[in-house]
Amino acid sequence: MSADQTKRLGRGLSALLGDAAAAAVATAPAAPARGLRNLPVGDIAPGKLQPRRHFAPEALQELAESIRTQGVLQPIVVRRRGDDPNKYELIAGERRWRAAQLAKVHEIPAILRDLTDAEALQIGLVENLQRSDLNPVEEAEAYRRLVDEFGHTQEDVAEAVGKSRSHIANLLRVLELPEAVRAMIADGRISLGHAKLIAGQPDPAALAETIVARGLSVRATEDLIQAARPKRRVAAPAGDANLRDLTARLRETLGLAASIEHKPNGSGRLVIQYRSLDQIDDVLRRLGVKL
Repeated sequence: MSADQTKRLGRGLSALLGDAAAAAVATAPAAPARGLRNLPVGDIAPGKLQPRRHFAPEALQELAESIRTQGVLQPIVVRRRGDDPNKYELIAGERRWRAAQLAKVHEIPAILRDLTDAEALQIGLVENLQRSDLNPVEEAEAYRRLVDEFGHTQEDVAEAVGKSRSHIANLLRVLELPEAVRAMIADGRISLGHAKLIAGQPDPAALAETIVARGLSVRATEDLIQAARPKRRVAAPAGDANLRDLTARLRETLGLAASIEHKPNGSGRLVIQYRSLDQIDDVLRRLGVKL
């Protein structure tokens, strides 16, 4: 994540959580002293709000080897468990905690924080987003929790994590796909670009299987979907050659299917067809509409 993105992220957290909570999120992984202590690895359990679910075994083993020789260089973040104040819930750093167990380390440096559920979820989400550790399904599930459980709008979440609203909306649509398709996205067999095309198709599971079996790119998948659509005869634009030329130039400029329906009395309508929210955003930007 670039320095500019990090600054935007900090401003977004202030809007989402309030200035005090945002400061806790921003400084928690690197806070030098306050709340820092060594905790028994066995007294810590994975957080119920942790966005990340998948951990590559090979990467964990590599980190475990590093911990054996160098120790844990960056503390994890925890909060006390409500059912047992002598036990701790992991908020950020689960990969380090898991690797420490593999390395048979008995204690791990940790920063203890007093956090609400919303703050705990946000810290875990931001830490993983900064490291690009979440797969699209995990990222979408975290956004859904921020919207459903904590009452934030998609615009709030987009501002908080430094993403576009269309990115948030497209990711949330991933959660509407069948479980088998979500599993393919989670393990990287199909990309988020594929998922955007699959969403809303009559049989997304079958289409996903075809993409994987044939190794289709996103562009090839789009061509496959277009070819499968029923062919319709499209009437030539009404009017003279100038109108037909204007229609062709409009389609070329936008890169989208478009038509101009002109009536003899001088009125009519302009129709632009789109296939994703990203395309809508692009057209609106071209028209000078602020998003």
